[in-house]
Amino acid sequence: MTIDRLTPFELMEKLVSFPTVSRDSNLDLVDWVEDYLKSHGITSYRKYDETGEKAALVAHVGPEIDGGLILSGHTDVVPVDGQPWDSDPWSVVEKEGRYFGRGVCDMKGFDALAIWALVEARYRELERPLQLALSFDEEVGCIGAPLMLDEMEQVLPKASAVIVGEPSMMKAVTAHKGGLGYQTHVVGFEVHSSLPHTGVSAIMEGAKIINWANQVNAENARKKPTEIAAMFDPPYTTAHVGVIKGGTAANITAKDCHFFVDFRVVADENPQMWLAKLEEKIAEVQSEMQSVRPETHITISERFFNPGLRPETDGEAEALVRGITGDNAEHVVSYGTEAGQFQERGYSAVICGPGDIAQAHQPNEYIEISQFNAGHDFMERLLKQLEGHA
Repeated sequence: MTIDRLTPFELMEKLVSFPTVSRDSNLDLVDWVEDYLKSHGITSYRKYDETGEKAALVAHVGPEIDGGLILSGHTDVVPVDGQPWDSDPWSVVEKEGRYFGRGVCDMKGFDALAIWALVEARYRELERPLQLALSFDEEVGCIGAPLMLDEMEQVLPKASAVIVGEPSMMKAVTAHKGGLGYQTHVVGFEVHSSLPHTGVSAIMEGAKIINWANQVNAENARKKPTEIAAMFDPPYTTAHVGVIKGGTAANITAKDCHFFVDFRVVADENPQMWLAKLEEKIAEVQSEMQSVRPETHITISERFFNPGLRPETDGEAEALVRGITGDNAEHVVSYGTEAGQFQERGYSAVICGPGDIAQAHQPNEYIEISQFNAGHDFMERLLKQLEGHA
């Protein structure tokens, strides 16, 4: 019986049709991919999160030996809420040499190519195995990948290299910043705002920490960057607060203030150093608060930690990508990916995928058709290498 092999475009259409926003389940997509792989005789394995509403999916094709190559992508996408789309974001629309749809660039386009390559590999004589790794919750801090890696190490032969297919215009990206983020809760004491000296405004005290983040950025910008830091734009670690809420009324000192602090850490700095600096500032502000009202306090909880990707000396993954693409330039990015997490577990890692990161998360997200086709060509050449036809 002949089993249909879907084209990369058909696979992308199907993946985009699943609205796998990070806040929601991805199980419908995982179910479909698992069934599709099974129809081609490929066994896949799941790793659920603690809720059971999300899962990573991993699979292996080729000889049951170590030393394989992983194609790694994430299944979640960012929301479309409030974005002015010109078409249905959950359908792929072709127009003016581009494919439009949520995730076509970041990164269901690559996911489709990776699934296509795995199924094609099933019908070829591979000398080196190929593995697929599809994670969840990448968009909210790369928090799903560690669970996925735990599962891979249990159920699959240990691969040696990974290509993380974030959009890089099919260039070999060999370094990215690390990231760590903390939910911060400032608990103040409510009084009438005409008597602020008798109370503690959680918002105004929290603002001291937020202003400290501005000072961190200014101080880091003035420093001479290290050789590795100089590769990035900007060439230093940054602190950022993107969400804040609190207070009950304009004439009451705020009882609560919640905000999210994150750091983008250059690859040669220890992220824990920045946690220590944040804790030091929090202790200082909390002491001032408690001198007025002892019951006030500040708590932080880690939301994500993502190690940076460091340039490798004679990196296997980098050499493989450069050999296929012919790209010999140096490329680094300031955003985080799951590549650093793979590298931390002992895999040689590189980022290479179709599309431009500038289109990610945008309304009317798109990928140039020429980029998608370049990704397809890359996979064809990759399969030949895995067959031993360099």
